[in-house]
Amino acid sequence: MLCIHLKETDPWFCLAAEEFLLKNYQEDIFMIWQSEDTVVAGKHQNMMGEINYRYVREHGIRLARRISGGGTVFHDRGNVNFTCIKSVSGPQEISFSRFTEPVREALRELGVHAVTSGRNDLLVEGKKVSGNAEHVYKNRVLHHGTLLFNADLAALGHAIRVVPGAYQGKAVQSNRSTVANIAEFLPAVMTTGEFIAHLLHSRLRQDPESLMAELPHAEQREISRLAEEKFHTREWTFFYSPAYHFMRTTSLPAGEITVHLQVEKGMITAAHLEAPFLTLAARGEVARALSGLPHLYEEVADTLAGCGLTPDDDLVYAFF
Repeated sequence: MLCIHLKETDPWFCLAAEEFLLKNYQEDIFMIWQSEDTVVAGKHQNMMGEINYRYVREHGIRLARRISGGGTVFHDRGNVNFTCIKSVSGPQEISFSRFTEPVREALRELGVHAVTSGRNDLLVEGKKVSGNAEHVYKNRVLHHGTLLFNADLAALGHAIRVVPGAYQGKAVQSNRSTVANIAEFLPAVMTTGEFIAHLLHSRLRQDPESLMAELPHAEQREISRLAEEKFHTREWTFFYSPAYHFMRTTSLPAGEITVHLQVEKGMITAAHLEAPFLTLAARGEVARALSGLPHLYEEVADTLAGCGLTPDDDLVYAFF
């Protein structure tokens, strides 16, 4: 097994590295990595329906989509991600418990007893400290998970707080859970860096044949290209979302506005506005102008401005 501590903190690079290793390596891999503040949605989720769009934009939080299914997670430098990639002979070897056991053992060595819950979570004293997901490629399995060590739980809560019922469709929806940081359960103070070192050393002890490895520069360039061409694109992050209907009523200083949008592959295909403070002609003009545009902040703001309206944030975010 190759043990890798990926030092790059660009989320799109890290997600691209997972796919590259899954498809181009034959060795089993255990990788530890972190990223800057990022909300990461599952492959089959509606990104817009999983985030507080205004909060993530105003706080510079990155948005990314991974290749595995499951729910939305939050990354920051207080969170540690682990990735396991392994060749298997059949479905019987694909086990959530099996892939998380090395991590649970590392936590036990620190006096923290984590238990599996359902298919995706690790809990400590009933609180979620880890969300997990898997992706299968040929005979290779990628299992990855978060480890909330000393994460900003307030930012996590704000970033993934959604307006109930605003987005309707067939996308996979996240199950919100009570979360906690692993650091809260440690008998002694430990830094995030020390925790990462412990995870790697524990994995090496558990498998004496494991070796520490680094990605060659040539492979890092290939990964950067994959990140740029796939993971850091609007097409993958937003437009891959399943079709959805958006409906939200917002109170503004000028009055109440209700926005209806039909969105397919990230593009608005139909729009309808109910806003007594706008004339019927103005509402129709905005609805027609939005059709065919991406359901994103810049496009909505530009459309409102082009229709003679002042695109202040409160009005623009009424469309999300």
